[in-house]
Amino acid sequence: MGILSILFWICLGIVFYTFIGYGLVMFFLIKIKRIFKKKNNQFNADFEPSVTLIIPAYNEEEFIDKKIENTLTLDYPAEKLEIFVVTDGSTDSTPTKIRSHKRLRLFHEDARRGKTVAMNRCMKYVETSIVVFCDANTLLNREAIRKIAAHYSDPRVGGVAGEKKIITSNDEQAAGAGESIYWKYESALKRLDSEMFSVVGAAGELFSIRTELYEDLEEDTILDDFMISLRVNLKGYRVIYEPEAFAMETSSASMREEQKRKIRICAGGIQSILRLIPLFNFIKHPWLTFEYISHRVLRWTITPFCLLLLVILNLILFNANSFFKVTLILQFIFYSLALIGWYLANKNIKVKALYIPYYFLFMNFSVFLGLIRFLKKDQSAVWERATRKVYNYNT
Repeated sequence: MGILSILFWICLGIVFYTFIGYGLVMFFLIKIKRIFKKKNNQFNADFEPSVTLIIPAYNEEEFIDKKIENTLTLDYPAEKLEIFVVTDGSTDSTPTKIRSHKRLRLFHEDARRGKTVAMNRCMKYVETSIVVFCDANTLLNREAIRKIAAHYSDPRVGGVAGEKKIITSNDEQAAGAGESIYWKYESALKRLDSEMFSVVGAAGELFSIRTELYEDLEEDTILDDFMISLRVNLKGYRVIYEPEAFAMETSSASMREEQKRKIRICAGGIQSILRLIPLFNFIKHPWLTFEYISHRVLRWTITPFCLLLLVILNLILFNANSFFKVTLILQFIFYSLALIGWYLANKNIKVKALYIPYYFLFMNFSVFLGLIRFLKKDQSAVWERATRKVYNYNT
């Protein structure tokens, strides 16, 4: 029983640290850092380098007009902003709509070989010093490019990640509410990561790098944004988080669509971990490795298994003492609420209080499904994106 009790506490500690403890540790470390940190005199808010905005767009005819309108009204000098739109494999009117705008440069091939292949091909034509990547189904705030570009006045910055905002309606169901809560939490952690050292993995909705730091990705790469930004880190540069540059998109149309997206991300996470082995070098990258393992690796590897072990160990230790009786009851209540949330979500019944336990269970279950998909090699780099809700929203 002694060994099982120790194992129980280890699993509980890992789970707590992954989802709560890491944020608390970073909060206090940053408080200490601010005492000794010298003001960064290299940042220049008026810095305007040349920028290329790359927008991969696959069969986006329903949204592309709004995306084009949004892109052409960005607050950045037109002579310093190139706009590339990559529509490889699109079979709808997306390429035609792009051709009708002189400021947009179209890259199109009939064959659909995946976003990574399209990006590798497109990057060979980039002549600006900075490249910004943005999804076609998002809208940017007018100052987004300007806010991102200013950070490159600091030569230590190799990349800048924008914020992802999930736009929800008042009657939003679990898919939207859960995703929105998750991204608010993620945004808070990214602020801490960035201030301490660097963001560990940018979101593809909006991120940028110095063009010279880009290296072609393997064609089967699942999480291109994650791999690109962390390889910038491996070259010795920071990736800064800029919350005043944001990309807005609606939530997944349903939990089924959201699960499709989450499983892909989890499968891609495992693939990325295996390809980013140098990031485990604490001696060479002390802060980066600490953030990477704490914020990313634990979520995609050990922690979901610890959650499962906690239930099994608690059942075995139930009669050891009253503490284990209480923890098992608490686990039972939490997972019961999550399952009730799942049931009500499928019935389109809105109960906000159940979003957190439901989405928490959903995320961790997706890790197991993503691991299975990765091991079976069923997750292709060419995938059908999750369907998102459609309603009006403004920048």
